[in-house]
Amino acid sequence: MMKFIESRLVPCLVKVGDNVILVAVRNGITLTLPFIISGSIFLIIANLPIPGWTEYLGQFGTALNAPVLVTFGVIGLISAMGISYNLAKHYKLDGLTCCAITVAVFLMAQLNDDYTLNVDNLGASGLFSAIILSILTVYIIRFFIEHKIYIRLPDNVPPAVLQSFVSVIPAIVCLALVWFVRVILNFDINAFFTLTLSPLVIGLGTLPGMLILVFLISLLWCCGIHGTNVLSGITAPIFLKFIVENTQAYLSHQPIPHIFAEGFYNFFICTGGSGATMGLVLAMMMSKSRYYKSLGRMSFAPSLFCINEPVIFGVPMVFNPLMMLPLIITPMLLCTMSYFLMAFNIIGRPVLQIPWTMPPFLNAYFATGGNIPAAIWSGVMIIISTIIYYPFFRLMEKKQLAQEEATIPAAAAQANA
Repeated sequence: MMKFIESRLVPCLVKVGDNVILVAVRNGITLTLPFIISGSIFLIIANLPIPGWTEYLGQFGTALNAPVLVTFGVIGLISAMGISYNLAKHYKLDGLTCCAITVAVFLMAQLNDDYTLNVDNLGASGLFSAIILSILTVYIIRFFIEHKIYIRLPDNVPPAVLQSFVSVIPAIVCLALVWFVRVILNFDINAFFTLTLSPLVIGLGTLPGMLILVFLISLLWCCGIHGTNVLSGITAPIFLKFIVENTQAYLSHQPIPHIFAEGFYNFFICTGGSGATMGLVLAMMMSKSRYYKSLGRMSFAPSLFCINEPVIFGVPMVFNPLMMLPLIITPMLLCTMSYFLMAFNIIGRPVLQIPWTMPPFLNAYFATGGNIPAAIWSGVMIIISTIIYYPFFRLMEKKQLAQEEATIPAAAAQANA
């Protein structure tokens, strides 16, 4: 089985993750993080779970929500800029030029039937069109540059002026193409891309779809590959869209629509890092083995901040059939349990995007907008993780103890000699 996974399955998944376009999407989407986290801070301050806090703020609470509307309301536009820049950088094109043309193309696609800008589509609702249009724009620019179809000027012209004229023809073609589709044909580009990608959105919004994703991520980690990075080019835009819609619903005091929003994987599945290895770290800290005890102590601080590479490669869990089972089962079980707890409104759903390195208890508390049951569940997940990992760890520890006991007489004999 491990041979099949290593030789057949993993290369396919890695090839998908290394795709130029998906890498650009993944890196471009990360450009939105500072804005979303900044907006979330204002939202947290405006909605602190303190009795009478909202009444105390009064009209100032509304003013605190203004940065939220600005930051969350333009993530589509920011994503378009980030994706086009990263893709342009890969093809050694001028990043600033590609960003500027992409912004104009994206805004053209968001026109209403009366040719006015629909600002609602600059946020989460325009995210998918931002992805597609930024990719198409860069490839059109690349075509013209590679085939040297642009305005040429003398060599003594300043570089900034030269670059401006080089981009004239690609810019005209990109804008004319989107103008013809959106204005002349009256074709809603944003609605089309949203409809086209809706099966993937629906799939990742369901428990079976999420379980498949968790399984694939965990399987990649079993082979020493960062599963989250490999698949985030596909999943990041969808989860980002979900968290923005959750935040907007939270801000409007409406029911929270999505469970599997950004933050669910990190805070309600992977306590201590991918594979939910915090329980394994605690088990190692109590181990009789000198090696595992020292590894557990060394890994505890990084695990608090959701960094578990010392565990993955130190145990090791990579290509370790014994630890493969808990590495896959634990996050899938926590995913299922967290889903049902949120579905039945026992704990809160993610409504704010916070840094993924936030420690347990605090991460669930702030991500859900101050939901105490969610923070309690964060602690329960650590207990469940410990229970699942412990019997597998005991088998591994027994073997390690035998090796350590065998080395003691040999070391003593060598010292006496």
